[in-house]
Amino acid sequence: MKLGDIANPDAVRYGKPLDGVRILAAEQMQSLPYATQLLARLGAEVVKVENPGTGDIGRGSLPALIDADGQKMGCTFVRNNLGKKSIGIDLKSPAGRDLFLSMVSKFDVVAENFKPGTMDKFGLGYDDLAKVHPAVIYASISGFGNTVESEYRDWPAFAPVAEAMSGLYEISRRKAEPPVISPVGGLGDTGAGLFAVVGILAALRHRDRTGVGQYVDIAMYDCMVSFADMVPNYWSMGMELSGDNKAPLINHGFRASDGWFIVQVGRPHQFARLCEIIGKPEWLEDDRLKDGFGWLAHIEDVIRPGIEGWAGDRGKHEICDVLAKAGIACGPLHAVTDVVDDPHVQRRNMLVEIPRTDGVEQPALAGGNPVKLTKMAEGPETAPPTLGEHTDEVLRSELGLDHDAIAVLRAAGTVV
Repeated sequence: MKLGDIANPDAVRYGKPLDGVRILAAEQMQSLPYATQLLARLGAEVVKVENPGTGDIGRGSLPALIDADGQKMGCTFVRNNLGKKSIGIDLKSPAGRDLFLSMVSKFDVVAENFKPGTMDKFGLGYDDLAKVHPAVIYASISGFGNTVESEYRDWPAFAPVAEAMSGLYEISRRKAEPPVISPVGGLGDTGAGLFAVVGILAALRHRDRTGVGQYVDIAMYDCMVSFADMVPNYWSMGMELSGDNKAPLINHGFRASDGWFIVQVGRPHQFARLCEIIGKPEWLEDDRLKDGFGWLAHIEDVIRPGIEGWAGDRGKHEICDVLAKAGIACGPLHAVTDVVDDPHVQRRNMLVEIPRTDGVEQPALAGGNPVKLTKMAEGPETAPPTLGEHTDEVLRSELGLDHDAIAVLRAAGTVV
C-alpha cells in the first residue's frame, strides 16, 4: 500500500470510528507513537508535541533517511508516525507549559510516555490538566507505571527491560547459555501501545456514559506479565518452563529443503494425522510416544529424524500446505523478503511504502493497520511529519495566534 492509497473505498461513506476524537501526544520513541498511530488510522486526529531542539528521540535512531527538510529521520520515527501533525514546543519552559496547557481543553485525550514524574515536574500532570479540562482522558505509558508505587519507578525502561522481567526470556533460555535479547523486536513497546489503545478507547466510552475523564496508566512491565501469562500459570500448576524444560508437546522447528518450518502438535488426533502424512504409522504403537511427554522426550532421536526425513526434499511452503490441509498447525520461517513478497501481506495492506526524499529508490516500509473493519475505508496514509511541520497551523487554529505572536515564540526558542 502506498501513501495516499485507499483500500475498501466503498466504505468511505461511513467515515471512521474515531472521527472527531482529538489527541495531544507528548511522545517519543515507540510505545506511545505506536498507539497513537493506530488511533490515527481509526480516524483520530493526532497532534504530536516534540522538543524544539532534538524532536522525538526516535528521529535519531538508525538506520535513517533524510527528510524533506534535509534532517535525519530515524527508522523508529518513520514506522510509528504516519498520519500525525508535529508541533515543536519546549515543555520545560514556562511559556511552553502555558501553550500546552492552553491547548488541552481542545483535545479529548492527552497522552505522554516520559519517565514517571516528568510531566508533573513540568506542571502538566493529570491533576494539572484536569483542573482546566475535567473531562480529559490522560494516558501515560512508562516502564513501571505512575499511579501505584513501584520499587522500579525510577528505572529507565526500554522494551527488553520489561520483556526480561516478565519471564519471557528465561523460559526460552537454556541453562548453559545467555538469554536472547529482543527476540521479537520491541514487543515491550508495541504490546504496551496496544494496551494503551484499549485503555484510551475504554476511557472514551466511559466518558460517553458519565461525562467524566480519567487517568489511563499503562506500565510496560504489567503488559509483558500479561503477555507472558503462561509463565506463572504453568509454574502454579506444577510445571516450570525453561529452554531445557518445554511444555509436553511437539512445538519445534524442522528443516525443509529451502529453510525451516515449525509444527505444533499437542493432541493425540493431531499426532495421528502427522504419523499418517509422514509415513510413520508405527509411532502410534510405540509406547515411548503415547503422549506429549513422550513426544517431547524423543524429539531429537525419533520425531525430528522422522519429520525431516519426509520433509527433506520438499519446500517449506509445500510442506506447510500439506500439513495445514490435514489440520496440523504449522508455518514456514519467513525471512524478511518472504514477508515483503507474501501475497497475503500485500492483499491485506500490511506494509506501507513511504517514498524516499533523499534519492534512494527503495521506499521505506512501515507496518500497515492490522485492524480491518468492513465499514471503514483504509487510508489514505500520510507521511511522517518533519519536526514542527504543523506548528504554525496548530497554533493558529487552536489558539488563534497570528504570525507576529508565533514569531515571538519562535525567536524565544519556545516553539519550532
